[in-house]
Amino acid sequence: MRTRAKICGITRVEDVHAVVRAGADAVGFVFYPPSPRSVTVAQAEALIQAVPAYVQVVGLFVNSTLEEIQLLLKTVPLDILQFHGDETPEQCQSMAQAVSRRWYKAIQVKPELDIVAEIQRYQKAGASAVLLDAWHPELKGGTGHSFDWNTFPQLNIPLILAGGLNPDNIEQAILTTHAYAVDVSGGVESAKGIKDQQLIERFMQGVLRGSAK
Repeated sequence: MRTRAKICGITRVEDVHAVVRAGADAVGFVFYPPSPRSVTVAQAEALIQAVPAYVQVVGLFVNSTLEEIQLLLKTVPLDILQFHGDETPEQCQSMAQAVSRRWYKAIQVKPELDIVAEIQRYQKAGASAVLLDAWHPELKGGTGHSFDWNTFPQLNIPLILAGGLNPDNIEQAILTTHAYAVDVSGGVESAKGIKDQQLIERFMQGVLRGSAK
């Protein structure tokens, strides 16, 4: 099975087109104002119109309230919620059920964390997947750093690899982790929030090579 791929932090319509042309499975919009890749509701409304059927739209949230998510979904029809903050399994489950959306949780791989136990906590709460990202003491993703891929667990839940991925290392990342999916943002940018079409195409070619081996 081919490794799935999401390009996150989309801020421009032309980047949506580039992602779709390259064959990515999902686009990600960041709804976290401190991020340089964050988009407003109005921006997201325009961007989502460029996303065709069979390409999923993921909304990334960091410690958002249910009311904020409900208000957004009135005009931005997201397919999946990505919780990227300090949300507990119970909070993720409750908010996702309230808006009738599937969801997954991003977990930063800290040195002292029992990653398998943490994944299973969210799995029991109904997560469709769990994303493993590099840990940073201040940033919530988009760090450009990776963690030790040899520690990537093999469990009976779809696991998404993120953190420091780029066109040069994605093939090896897939071969090492056997991840269900990969998630990239900064690794395919010419500047923060500005995607590079050639880098996206090279990244997806690496995904295909890694999946085929």
